[in-house]
Amino acid sequence: QVQLVESGGGLVQNGGSLRLSCVLSGGLFTNYAMAWFRQAPGKERELVAAIAWTGYAKEYAETVKDRFFISRDNSESTVILQMHSLKAEDTAVYSCAAGVARNFDAPRADTDYAYWGQGTQVTVSS
Repeated sequence: QVQLVESGGGLVQNGGSLRLSCVLSGGLFTNYAMAWFRQAPGKERELVAAIAWTGYAKEYAETVKDRFFISRDNSESTVILQMHSLKAEDTAVYSCAAGVARNFDAPRADTDYAYWGQGTQVTVSS
């Protein structure tokens, strides 16, 4: 059974950086496209970034482009979200997700992802 474990969340000041990691176990990592979603209190879950199984195709939310960067290490079954220039509006629970790769794309819809981590809190203080 596929399991995802996130780490790296926490409290950071406005303008700071954080690095989130997610390790997949129980499956072959290259079978999956990977993504990070977030959900703030009172708001719907939204895509932050997604990456294809090859690591080439990537998708980002407009609000995080050029500040957040997604990458994956297929040898370590790990997906990374590097976050820079954090803002108060980035405060949310960030969840890692895995979806069976059907092509070379990085899917944006949460319905394309069958497996989810427990989430990690990111809080940006202003």
